[in-house]
Amino acid sequence: MLTRSANKIHGLREIAPGYDGILCDVWGVLHNGVSAWPGAVDALTRFRQQGGRVVLITNSPRRKASVVVQLHDLGVPEGVFDDVVTSGDVTRRLISQVDAEVFHIGPDRDLHLFEDLGVQLVELEQAKSVVCTGLNDDRSETPEHYEDLLAQIKDRDLPFICANPDIVVEFGDRLLWCAGALARDYSAIGGSTHIAGKPHNPIYEAAIARLNQAAGKDIPMDRILAIGDGMPTDVAGARDFGLDLLYVSAGIHAADYGDTENPDPQLLQEFLASNNAAPVAWIPRLKW
Repeated sequence: MLTRSANKIHGLREIAPGYDGILCDVWGVLHNGVSAWPGAVDALTRFRQQGGRVVLITNSPRRKASVVVQLHDLGVPEGVFDDVVTSGDVTRRLISQVDAEVFHIGPDRDLHLFEDLGVQLVELEQAKSVVCTGLNDDRSETPEHYEDLLAQIKDRDLPFICANPDIVVEFGDRLLWCAGALARDYSAIGGSTHIAGKPHNPIYEAAIARLNQAAGKDIPMDRILAIGDGMPTDVAGARDFGLDLLYVSAGIHAADYGDTENPDPQLLQEFLASNNAAPVAWIPRLKW
């Protein structure tokens, strides 16, 4: 697949007139897990003040209400977005379709994902399926810690539902492993994985429905801009769904093309081409 060369922009204002709606990634674009990026907060706020609509689209395994609280705690004020669609919410549909006996991989803070679904959380020996929301301790564990467990799950040929397709996310100046890394490894040994979050269609269908609801009309696809920093999620999802993309370079891939704030343009273009990525533009960090 041939890709066009993407131009650097200095602010969202340069391309905003071409769009009526934005689907914006959260972790890595709006915040880094520790605090919100003021420039990104300002950019989305100004876009909405000019009549645009903004839906945040995140691979968080949490439900919408929990993510909204988290955003406020990280310093995202009112007026920045119209709605939020999470991987957790769309994954609940997958969970509701499997047998009730579920083995959960992930921290206890994600247990609200199973509320009101009639799910019984059991040990692996009794499970009919597996739901992964993340590593049990993402501050100290890596995917290698789960090799034996994934092999046991594969021996029983259990379906593996991944509630967060991200491989890694930024946390301050660190990268933390996510559920997507375990889904990747389970698939690599022949396991069956089920994913509804980015880059898969269900989360985009839900997000565009929310965007149209906020706008009070159907926004044409060519008037919707996706914003993100992750190649296998944000970039691949926008490309496959036919959306224009603004690529935020100072995210999880920043080390692939030089200085975080001032990437080498040639290395960046080569990186985009190697990933079949054709954003309409790129920007180090989202700002107006």
